[in-house]
Amino acid sequence: MTLALGCIADDYTGASDLANTLTRAGLRTVQTIGIPADDLALPEVDAVVVSLKSRSIEAGLAVSRSRAADKWLRGRGAGHVLFKICSTFDSTDAGNIGPVMDALRADCGEGAVLVTPAFPETGRTVYQGNLFVGAVPLNESPLKDHPLNPMHDSNLVRVLARQSRTQVGLVDLATVTRGADAVRARLAELAAKGIGAAIVDAVFDRDLETIGLVAAEHRLSVGASGMGLGLARALVSTGRVKPAPSSETGAAVGGLAACLAGSCSQATLQQIANAERIMPVLHLDPERIVAGAAEAQRALDWARPRLAEGPVLIASSATPDAVAAVQARHGRDAAGHAIEQAMAGIAEGLVQGGVRRLIVAGGETSGAVVDRLKIPGFLVGVEIAAGVPVLRAVGAEAGEMLLALKSGNFGGAEFFSDALRLMC
Repeated sequence: MTLALGCIADDYTGASDLANTLTRAGLRTVQTIGIPADDLALPEVDAVVVSLKSRSIEAGLAVSRSRAADKWLRGRGAGHVLFKICSTFDSTDAGNIGPVMDALRADCGEGAVLVTPAFPETGRTVYQGNLFVGAVPLNESPLKDHPLNPMHDSNLVRVLARQSRTQVGLVDLATVTRGADAVRARLAELAAKGIGAAIVDAVFDRDLETIGLVAAEHRLSVGASGMGLGLARALVSTGRVKPAPSSETGAAVGGLAACLAGSCSQATLQQIANAERIMPVLHLDPERIVAGAAEAQRALDWARPRLAEGPVLIASSATPDAVAAVQARHGRDAAGHAIEQAMAGIAEGLVQGGVRRLIVAGGETSGAVVDRLKIPGFLVGVEIAAGVPVLRAVGAEAGEMLLALKSGNFGGAEFFSDALRLMC
């Protein structure tokens, strides 16, 4: 296998988002969970997205896992590696974006690295180095209340500089609109000054194409799926990749279907409310989850008699105020871990009971579920919503399965019914 593009994603839903974007752009893509074992049979592909659950772990551990993934990808011919981050730049002053970027940059000997979380298709744009979520700056968006990584500064030059060892510069929109040569010149200017990273503005898809052309000439970039889109289009337009036909989900899997929701985003809360019109929904008590295993068992006992009649939804999602109260009583990390593991245990019980079509909302929840189910990889199928494809499990212990892993803020108001309609 000789890869045209290697990608390291810092969470599982973000990896699915990126794999979906690359597939739509014509790259044959597979998503793996962690670094693949030597005996995992992978098809011939143009790109591999290695999914790590490294966004919110200790920075040193995130660095070591990312470096190992980078080594695996480059060992299979990847001349360029994208470190895929969240389009809302989820991180803290301790990392993990900066420390991982610094380590990967040192390993590949890159001068200045282009960095952008922009993805206009999903309402994420960067202007003068400031990240906007829709029409509002990041620090005024709902991400200011994120339960793990609250974002209180929209200026990404400052945000990245606080967590990186290198100086951080800016490639502004005026430069990007002048084309790839202007971006090349600005990047070279920054590198000559010893600046190791550059936030690059992007407001329209055409900006991503310009950025992708320049990034593809280097060994490393950092960004969300918008950067992946730019890279994929560059690889196709320069003839380095022959575009593949549109992906299909493959043969029907059948079996029971269930939905799990752990995200507390406003989008997911609305999706849960809408789902109550079409399927049974159980709202878990976060306090009882943290207290012990009884609440997870209650969920399985509730679901078993209902699954034969159709899909069910089990939600640990709660409002920001309710989440803050649980975290205040039990600690942020302890509460988050307990809820993630409870949802993973519920997923395991559902699959043991015959569920073969599983929809999971929330990045941390998705990571815990996939790890518990021991799924080593996915083939990318049809798109449910922007950034969310149907995934066919590869090498799963449970056999044939279809999954959808959704970042909390992704998907329309009827996401769960949309997903079920395509996961047959």
